[in-house]
Amino acid sequence: MAIARALVTSPKVLFADEPTGNLDTKTGKEIFQILKELNQNYGLTVVLTTHNNELGSQASRIIYLRDGVIISKEESNLISA
Repeated sequence: MAIARALVTSPKVLFADEPTGNLDTKTGKEIFQILKELNQNYGLTVVLTTHNNELGSQASRIIYLRDGVIISKEESNLISA
């Protein structure tokens, strides 16, 4: 419902903070697919934060942060290992 409310004004950018965080795996994948389709079909920019590497890896651009600082993918692998 929160995503629907955010989209009602037709924004150009959608900020989604852990949109799948409290969802079961199947529903989380469905929500992520909807966000991808909004990006691909309507040009909506989606800025998404997630701790779910499986979903996050599907993004067209990934930026890793540690303590508020952008880090490299190699550094991020040290965190998840």
